[in-house]
Amino acid sequence: MKHQRPLFLAAALAVAALLPSMAFAAPPPRKDAPAPAFSLPLANGRGKVSLAAFRGHPVYLNYFAAWCPPCNAEAPSLAKLARAFAPKGVVVIGIDELEGAKQALGFALKYQLPYRIALDTDGAVGAAYGVYALPVHVFIDRRGRVAYYRLGEMDAAQIKSRLESIARER
Repeated sequence: MKHQRPLFLAAALAVAALLPSMAFAAPPPRKDAPAPAFSLPLANGRGKVSLAAFRGHPVYLNYFAAWCPPCNAEAPSLAKLARAFAPKGVVVIGIDELEGAKQALGFALKYQLPYRIALDTDGAVGAAYGVYALPVHVFIDRRGRVAYYRLGEMDAAQIKSRLESIARER
């Protein structure tokens, strides 16, 4: 047991290093609450993406990280669903949480993601959305209000159902 203490301490310190940005996450936005505004740099370096630019469109935010196993499991379905719902006016934005452009672009390329990938490198936007673990799914209606919020993995049928819901609302 004596030899396990340094290993436990090292693990505890590693986890603690991640906590400052995530420990102060706000509670998740409530249903029908205005979605927190944001403007984030695009991973490809070609400008920024802001939620305000898509007012009047249904928006799906997918918070992810390249190291996250459930995020990797969802990505192929997200790519297909984003293509299927684009003609219906649904805007999909992937938000890479606490990583850099290299990881975000590698993830997007690996899964051929057809949507914008933004970087939340300091976790501030994620904190406003109550992100303290990944993945997080936020479905926003045309009025800019949160229609559905989910922490944790969703299967393709669940995501499709939520996308259908925000796509048909007027």
